[in-house]
Amino acid sequence: MCIDRDLSKVQPMYPSVSVVIFDDRRKLLSVHRARLIVLILILLAFGAGIVSAENILLNPGEGKHLADLRQLTFGGSNAEAYFSWDGRALIFQSTRGGYGCDQIFIMNTDGSDVRLVSTGLGRTTCSFFLPGNQQMIYASTHMRDAACPHRPDRSHGYVWALYDYDIYIANADGTGLTRLTHHPGYDAEGALSPDGKKIVFTSLRAGDLDIYTMDIKGRNLRRLTFEKGFDGGAFFSWDGTKIVYRAYHPDTPQEMADYERLLSKSLLRPTRAEIFVMDASGANTRRLTHNGAANWAPAFHPNGRQIIFSSNLHDPGTRSFDLYLINIDGTGLERISFGGFNSFPFFSPDGKKLVFSSDRLAKGPREFNVFIADWISEMRKVDPSFVR
Repeated sequence: MCIDRDLSKVQPMYPSVSVVIFDDRRKLLSVHRARLIVLILILLAFGAGIVSAENILLNPGEGKHLADLRQLTFGGSNAEAYFSWDGRALIFQSTRGGYGCDQIFIMNTDGSDVRLVSTGLGRTTCSFFLPGNQQMIYASTHMRDAACPHRPDRSHGYVWALYDYDIYIANADGTGLTRLTHHPGYDAEGALSPDGKKIVFTSLRAGDLDIYTMDIKGRNLRRLTFEKGFDGGAFFSWDGTKIVYRAYHPDTPQEMADYERLLSKSLLRPTRAEIFVMDASGANTRRLTHNGAANWAPAFHPNGRQIIFSSNLHDPGTRSFDLYLINIDGTGLERISFGGFNSFPFFSPDGKKLVFSSDRLAKGPREFNVFIADWISEMRKVDPSFVR
């Protein structure tokens, strides 16, 4: 798909430059003519391959880790894009096609061949390929109600709704849909282990938001987290030995009362969370961040030594989110993206590509699109005891 090359939309990417040009009669050319010359030079650079549309999509400071950034979706809300296990396709949720709430789609990694694979009913989220790429999982509310659920009551402030999701498995074309969870309340945020035998997910079934695993038939349920508060957004490491997740555990009686009050209304206040790592069994939990911000959407790099996540730690309390990289031992925190909203990062299986959602070039306040970039960052050294 073609990149939007309207230079007026990317004008802030270039510093303001005053150009003064004199002709033989020493008369000052107009500023408009000078700008025209600059525009012509930029267009010539495009033609010569010196400047690319993908480079223009990068914000200042992002070129250290990212290259060849490309926009894959255009319009609507598009998020949580995850690679197939061969790195050739992406599964994601979107409001495209006139749907009132998110549905699940698959597309090629160049943005082509977009196709609906969920039912088109209810609200869906958190899709993921099974190894082999012939099947997928996702969460949906359609068995409870075919209509989109109501938006959360914002009289409680900025809150998220914990919809009555269940997790389903289906063929990658959407056929053969089978329900895996049957407990009332929130069951979502599912992801597969690399061997395809386990699903890690978040559930409210025990009265709190905790992380569980089950097999791909919905059996052999095992609870992994027990501390009061919400634990979720879990992903396996690429070797299947560890799980990374984000969690918020209230520190004061006031915070606990607010958390429990909202939970009783199936609501969640997502203003704070930290990043944790544990063994796939639930043992050896380690907290990686201690910044008090909203740290979300963590995922392992295939090297097993680094974790990428989204956070507003640069401006806590706001909705300005950027991507950060941290070592598995909690050292080496580094900012990857700069400006706007950037979240849901996920690496390709070979570690050479990064996909994420961003509001860069958005035409409206609720528009988020899927972007893909080459990952050119070098791996940093970490304490080997943390990756055994």
